[in-house]
Order: sequence, then C-alpha cells, then structure tokens
Amino acid sequence: MLASNIVKMVVDAPEIAKKRKAGQFIMLKIDENGERIPLTIADADPIKGTVTIIAQVVGKTTTRLAALQAGQALLDLAGPLGKPTHIEKVGHVVCVGGGIGVAPMHPIAQAFKAAGNKVTSILGARTKDLFIMEAEMRKASDEVIIVSDDGSYGKKGFVTDALKSLVEGGAKVDLVVAIGPPIMMKMVSLLTKGMGIRTLVSLNTIMIDGTGMCGGCRVQVGDKVQFVCVDGPEFDGHQVDFDGMMSRLSMYRDLEKSALDSYHPHCKMENVK
Repeated sequence: MLASNIVKMVVDAPEIAKKRKAGQFIMLKIDENGERIPLTIADADPIKGTVTIIAQVVGKTTTRLAALQAGQALLDLAGPLGKPTHIEKVGHVVCVGGGIGVAPMHPIAQAFKAAGNKVTSILGARTKDLFIMEAEMRKASDEVIIVSDDGSYGKKGFVTDALKSLVEGGAKVDLVVAIGPPIMMKMVSLLTKGMGIRTLVSLNTIMIDGTGMCGGCRVQVGDKVQFVCVDGPEFDGHQVDFDGMMSRLSMYRDLEKSALDSYHPHCKMENVK
C-alpha cells in the first residue's frame, strides 16, 4: 500500500514489459467473473519481465485487486494499449500530477528527461498521506514542487497555483502534461490556454474492451468524437470537453456503489489461481 487506498503491484508480464512505451495502459481482469478495467503502466522492467501497476481502491474490482496476495495470478493482462506519448526535445516540460495521476505521469517524465528536456514536476494531493512516488518523480525530474490542499506537505494550494507561480516567476514553459482528477486537468488546461502553453492531458474514462469497439470511452475533443482507448489516452487539453466527460463518468455511480456495498472483502479469493 503506497498510501491510503492506493495499492502498487508488480506483475509478471514479460511481453508487455518489452513493448510498453510511456503513456500506454493495460486492461486487467481478475478472474472469469470479474470486469475489465484500464490501468496505466506506471513502470516496467524488461529485464525482469515485470510491469508495475498502481490502483486507487474505489470500487468492487479495485477492492478485490488490493486483496490479492503475492504469488496469486490475474486472469488477463492485455496490453500495451493506447497511443504512446509523443516524446521529443521541446525544451522545458512541466509535468503536473494530481493524486493517483502521479503514477501514469512517472514514465512520461522519465521519457521527456531521457530525450534531453528540462523536466519540472508539480505534484499535488489533498493531504500528505495521499502523495505517492515522490522519490521516483525526483529521479525523473530536474525539479519537483509539492503542493497540498490543506498545507500538510509542501506549499498550501493547488497545482494550478504552483504552475502559475512558476510561469510568473520567469520560467519559460514549452509544454505542460497534466494527469489527475478530471476537474484538476480542466483547471490546468484553462490556465495554460490563457498563457498560450501547449498542454497534453491523459484521460481515464469508462472503458470496457480497450480496443475501440464498445464506444464507452468516447469523449468530445474539439469538433470530433474520439475514443480514449485507441485515439488517446492523451489529447490536447485545450480541446477536451471536460464537462461532458465528467458527466459520463458519473453515469453508473449508483450501480458502482451498489456493487461495492454488496461485496464483502472478508470473502477470500478461492477462485483465483
């Protein structure tokens, strides 16, 4: 457990470990009776043949996932899926990670740093106990700025406050990458649009198959309907209809709560081999 309700797993998946690139994700299924969920690949070791996934425990499937013990197996781990992040030398890249969004941000920061960019990472969370992967992000960044909503760690404020202060302090920013709660990505994108800074966001929508067939992950980007699983997960933050996306994300909230309420965590995973 990395933090309150955030679990990290290192999974044996040699083929995915060899092929994955920054920004890509996997579709996971625990057993025959489970649902498929998307999780970003937070790290990988092609030598050991492992991928690292990090999940926030919020529903039935992630609760079951967190209950697995070392040595148990997952039925399906499909990937790498989605388009990789376009990595190039652009100058100064600011990586803005909010809460669990730091996990998918990690390989992106690594890749931009390896490409010769200056990388500044802004990490934010509601309170100190919710910060994850700070040590890993420090290795992948030239500078790390910490902000918390309640001021319990780093500076008090939001990631937008830190980004605004950075730019107003004279930093020339060539690209912003933001990953985190939808409202956070929306506010970052509104800020950078006014500043004229190109911004990428990585979206985590409702997703069933991860291959573009179901249409559940559709999102409006500019004048086009895009599928997050095959057209993304990264898009121009200045073009994303965040309000529409957030509305779709809440469509099944009552059913999700019902599924979690009916699940009893004390039941063991006898069917998982």
